[in-house]
Amino acid sequence: MANALLTATAVTRESLRVLHQKLGFVGNVNRQYDSSFAKSGAKIGDSLKIRLPNQYTVRSGATLSAQDTTETSTTLQVATQKGVDLNFTSADLTMSLDDFSSRILEPAMSVLAASIESDALSMRKDVYQQVNNTGAVVTFGKVLEGRKKLVDSLTPAGVWNALLNTTDGVNLVDALKGLFQDSKEVATQYREGKMGRGAGFDFMESTFLSTQLRGSGNGAYLVNDIVASGDSVVTLDTGTGTIKKGEIVTFAGVNSVHPETKADSGVLQQFVVTADYAGGAGDLSISPAFISTGATQNVSALPADNAAISIAGTASTNYGQSLLFHPDAFGFATADLVMPSGVDFARREVLDGVSMRVVRQYDINADRFPTRIDVLYGFKTLRPQLACRLANLAG
Repeated sequence: MANALLTATAVTRESLRVLHQKLGFVGNVNRQYDSSFAKSGAKIGDSLKIRLPNQYTVRSGATLSAQDTTETSTTLQVATQKGVDLNFTSADLTMSLDDFSSRILEPAMSVLAASIESDALSMRKDVYQQVNNTGAVVTFGKVLEGRKKLVDSLTPAGVWNALLNTTDGVNLVDALKGLFQDSKEVATQYREGKMGRGAGFDFMESTFLSTQLRGSGNGAYLVNDIVASGDSVVTLDTGTGTIKKGEIVTFAGVNSVHPETKADSGVLQQFVVTADYAGGAGDLSISPAFISTGATQNVSALPADNAAISIAGTASTNYGQSLLFHPDAFGFATADLVMPSGVDFARREVLDGVSMRVVRQYDINADRFPTRIDVLYGFKTLRPQLACRLANLAG
């Protein structure tokens, strides 16, 4: 008996199911903002302001010291449209859904998922906390150092994720193959070559985690500036070599503080470079901004004039990057695309916060169905302090 023609709903739902299953990183970040872009008759446009948690200082003694509430926010913009365009024949559409999915939808959704994941993982370069193990093999101890950074940043309890590049995945599974006591986790290691859950993290692997190129900067860079609280650009004296976007730097005498008590941790505060620096004298852009007082204080002191700058890693080398994170560190949202009229079919489906549209038309000359599958999305690093990078040996 011949198979019935696949319906618009079946094709769209199966496309979305396959895509969703392949979104490893995106599937584990905050996607609660999608509904803001999908209100029928009340579209908000392409941008959403997301309010960040308020912070306050503590009074000592009986005298009232009222403080204003300073609202802070960040903007998530949904402006990236990507899709895959296909031609279905009449014969294709008489296949069973399983055959159609494996032959056509699986490879199509794989490349779409890869592009979306690679885009979203560019948020890695917003993360300023890093465990520096550059040029060396990852160890469980380095994962625990990363966990300590998240704990010290008061990362909320709940599901924490460890997204490993494939080199780190191989090395960590090999290092821990005899240490797990949970029989299910041991079975996962041996049968699937994956770690599963350990040390409070759900471990995953990704081939989309790019390496970080360390610039050639190896000269004695010094601060040449009177830095003010709130600054995120620092003027440097003449130095040697480039500093690349995504590199981690520290400033002599500038330590991190406890997020609530503001006590000096005794550990240098890390900063991420937010734009390529060509070398020599100039302005270096970093994140987070220096905040030396008040409820949002993040440093023990501002960098002094002529304070030395240290760059993590070895000059002119690539090092691998893995990522530890709480879902609220990053946000991802999709928006409902407009449904066109006058076509063979148009269907939109949403699964777990991911909206997809499939539009199909009929080409009578070739007996084909040109089809477009589209996702409109955006992403934003919301709270980078809830994430930490692991810098290890590049594969």
